Amino acid sequence: MGFLESKVKAIAASELNPMVVKNKYVRMDEGEVTTIQSDRGVNRDVDDELAWAEKISTMRRNTSRRYVFACAIFASLNSVLLGYDVGVMSGAILFIHEDLKITEVQQEILVGCLSVVSILGSLAAGRASDVIGRKWTMGLAAIIFQVGAIIMVFAPSFPVLMIGRLITGIGIGFAVVVAPVYIAEISPSVSRGSFTSFPEIFINLGILLGYVSNYAFSGLSAHINWRVMLGVGILPSVIIAIALFKIPESPRWLVMVHRTDEARIVLSNITESEVEIEQRMSEIEAAASIGEDEKDVWREIINPSPVLRRMLITGIGIQCFQQITGIDATVYYSPTIFKKAGITNYNYLLRATVAVGFTKTISILIPILTIDRMGRKVLLYVSTVGMTLCLLGLSIALTFLNFDIGSKDVGIGIVVLAVCGNVAFFSVGMGPIAWVISSEIFPLRVRAQACAISSIGNRLCSGLIAMSFLSVARVITIGGTFFLFTLISALSVVFMYVFVPETKGKSLEEIELMFHSGSDWQNGGSTQVQLKDVQRLVDKI
Repeated sequence: MGFLESKVKAIAASELNPMVVKNKYVRMDEGEVTTIQSDRGVNRDVDDELAWAEKISTMRRNTSRRYVFACAIFASLNSVLLGYDVGVMSGAILFIHEDLKITEVQQEILVGCLSVVSILGSLAAGRASDVIGRKWTMGLAAIIFQVGAIIMVFAPSFPVLMIGRLITGIGIGFAVVVAPVYIAEISPSVSRGSFTSFPEIFINLGILLGYVSNYAFSGLSAHINWRVMLGVGILPSVIIAIALFKIPESPRWLVMVHRTDEARIVLSNITESEVEIEQRMSEIEAAASIGEDEKDVWREIINPSPVLRRMLITGIGIQCFQQITGIDATVYYSPTIFKKAGITNYNYLLRATVAVGFTKTISILIPILTIDRMGRKVLLYVSTVGMTLCLLGLSIALTFLNFDIGSKDVGIGIVVLAVCGNVAFFSVGMGPIAWVISSEIFPLRVRAQACAISSIGNRLCSGLIAMSFLSVARVITIGGTFFLFTLISALSVVFMYVFVPETKGKSLEEIELMFHSGSDWQNGGSTQVQLKDVQRLVDKI
């Protein structure tokens, strides 16, 4: 690449020279006509040179995008473990109840404790990722998760099973914080939304695999099948171990710890030109230098400035709304919901949950393909409004349809359709974009810790829903519970309008400036053209 890069630099330099025009000749100040010489000492046509430069630029752009794509894939592998645990537990809990004779309250605790205890992992992840780096914190998350999973597989009793579940939750807490931060920090602005959505894709894929595992192993004895279901989740750890030695460290973290030469090397693999490398290095160094001599990061978060307070409201709020609209109740307890609708056969129950997982996984492709073109807020509006309507339909169906008489088939169809619609709309917006937004909006100096705080809100709400759903449903019925979720989902639409900015196309440093200025809040990524964006366009002409 040395010759090609030198070629591009030479042509770029000629483009910046005001004396060069699109002809073989330029007029000098003295009026003489001089022939432009190429670096080989022969006459070359400038148009050919420009075409050659454009070709090289396209090759480098494609190479850098493939490299970032691979990094995002590897960084998202921990999310498969989280998704698999969520999906497999929805079916495994039926057989754990039969094998270990646990009560309904114990079921709620077993399912919901993972989200609550993950708070410990989220709190530790912010500090760990600042000390040992984003990459190795992801490795630590995988190790902790696998230890917990192995304990669960061989658990002879409910207390031992709970110990494994708690350890697994800590690993999940690490994973949900650091993966989106890593991907956001390594991705270019124009495609950061798509790449940062990858963890949600892999969560959905893991959920689907968990549902499939439930169905595949349900025919084994009750003492064996749930152990096999949980044990299959250990397999991705091998890929994760290999990936850690392939992906680079976050360039922003490298700058934070004053390893700028290494950061420059990483940027050379993920950017399109030397000019862009220097520009991004300048932005990162400027962001990292802010607050270096100021108060401790945690003190700054506890006593935030007005700007940081607004960021925290946005980040924590969107993460909480992601969960309190009841998505985990839908995923964890879908067999219970379908049983209420009249499906009593285990095989049919598990088939219905596979349909839910398949719908959720397929729907995530929509934001991946459109988030960096349509923007974050459009997808959030579609998602929250769609979820509200589906939750309302599910509430009405579970409350007013009589599943014991002739309308049984109609009722089952409406319930299955409403559940699938709810998870589909969730995957279109709230699922992936909550993580995208919370990983984009915070300043570099507090990003890891602030994302950890946002994740704590997410995990706390998830645990609250998972641990209380059956008890609340027993008091106000399942239909009444989903009507409550409907009201909360309607409130989330208002929150998205008031507190969530449009960040499409902005660098992480530009997003921080948006919160400082408070300008162009609703359409910042789509309608405002920054001066340096204009300069980039001019440079390409």
